[in-house]
Parts: sequence; structure tokens; C-alpha cells
Amino acid sequence: MPSSVRTTTLPCGEAIPVLGQGTWKMGEDSRRRADEVRALKLGLDLGVTLIDTAEMYADGGAEVLVAEAIAWRRDETFLVSKVLPSNASRAGVRRACENSLKRLRTDRIDLYLLHWPGSVPLTETVEAFEALKQAGKIRHWGVSNFDTDEMQELVLLSDGDKVQTNQVLYNLVRRGPEFDLSPWMRKRGIPLMAYSPVEQGALAHNARLAEVAARHGASAAQIALAWVMRQDDVIAIPKAGSQEHVRQNVAALDIRLTHQDIADLDRASPQPTRKRGLEMI
Repeated sequence: MPSSVRTTTLPCGEAIPVLGQGTWKMGEDSRRRADEVRALKLGLDLGVTLIDTAEMYADGGAEVLVAEAIAWRRDETFLVSKVLPSNASRAGVRRACENSLKRLRTDRIDLYLLHWPGSVPLTETVEAFEALKQAGKIRHWGVSNFDTDEMQELVLLSDGDKVQTNQVLYNLVRRGPEFDLSPWMRKRGIPLMAYSPVEQGALAHNARLAEVAARHGASAAQIALAWVMRQDDVIAIPKAGSQEHVRQNVAALDIRLTHQDIADLDRASPQPTRKRGLEMI
């Protein structure tokens, strides 16, 4: 296991881990609950202190599960949650945040994201986020599933330049953000948070990844994670429902891909040569 988890820096200057723990689809099955809680706790033990969740996940059940995992360990956890676009009005954001805080059993969320763009004007959502910051309910805010044009619109708004991250679908077979979104964000010092970095487990069975993995004595899934985290300003948030899965994810931090590895993976899944619409799952 690595001696410490590498970090990247938010625009506000705060360092956060480049490997986090996702919770999408957690809290949905009571038979898996104990294993999921143990997995999150082990992640904290191993230094993976960023936990990502959302009010949408399991209709709030994932937040309740996270609360159990971080009990008595809140101060060492960097907690990320999300508000649905249907709740993105001034009153809706305040109400949704209060409900998330109750489920999470905490007094603040470290990073609160708009889950995807919706019909509520962005300026209203930003004002609501800033009001929550002033009230101490959240420490920072960001967005999720925003494409380049939406990010450009956001940062031109009053206080819109206080956005701290954009969480998007990004992995070896979903490289669309590399064409213009990630360069635009990198230029402005805004880290990209990659969800589904192993394509919901599908990349664990990728033949080209398996070839590269054999050189490192690793698994294809670990290579997929290492590929995402090879960039200093990209944060991967894979879900791990078991302690062994957590250990495997953390071990991926020690993998250093060679130029040959990268070239082989580029041939298998080339960089985009044109603009693509931002993908979501």
C-alpha cells in the first residue's frame, strides 16, 4: 500500500486526495450494507478520505450509509454531496442541503455540487451556494456533468468563478473531455473529478488493459484507475463495495505507467480528434 495518498489542489488552495470513494448504487441493498460500511471505513484508514455521495443515490440512502461509516471520523473526511437540478432554486438548494446534512449527520458539507445542468438559472443556484457558504452549511461548491460551454457560462456569472471542480464521466473509453473540457479546466486550475473511472467495472475485462496490467503485476481495473490518476489534476472516485476492492483501488496509486503503456492504451482507445457531446451515465 502507498505510504500516503497523493493530493491535488482546489482553486481555493485546499489539497484533496486524487483517489476518492464513490457511493453510487450503495445503500440500495440491506444485505450489502455491512460490507459497504466496512469498505468505506477501511478507505478512511488507508488515507482515502474523500467520499462522494448525492441526495439522489438510493433516494438518500447512500448519505445515511456514509453517515454510519464516518461516525466519530467526520473531521478527517472530505465530504462531497450533490443537489438535483430540480432542487436548484434558492429555496430548493437550502432545503436539499438541510436534508442532506440530516442524513449525513453533520453540520457541513465540504464540497456541494449541482448534479447536472437544469432549468433553474445558474445565477440563482450560485447565489444559493454562496448563501450556504456564508451560513457555514457548505465549505465549497462545484458542478457535475457540465460541458465546456456550460463551464464558460458559469465562470462569467457573479461568484461563478468560485467553482471548485466539475465531476464528469471520464475513463479510457470515455475520453471526450480531453478534447476541450479538461484543457479549459486545467488552464484555470480547476481539477476534474472522474466518475465511473472503471466504466462501472467493464474495463476490468478489457484485453488491452490486461496486457498492460501483466507488465505491472496488477489487474486491468487497477491500470484503468492508474490511467485516470496519471494526471495530477484529475480525481478518481471509484465505488468499492468490499474491503478487498478498496485495497486494490488504493494499490493502483503505486502504479506508474510507462510511455509504452500509454502508447498502447492510446492505440486501443485513441484521444478524441473532434468535439463530442459530454456523455453521462
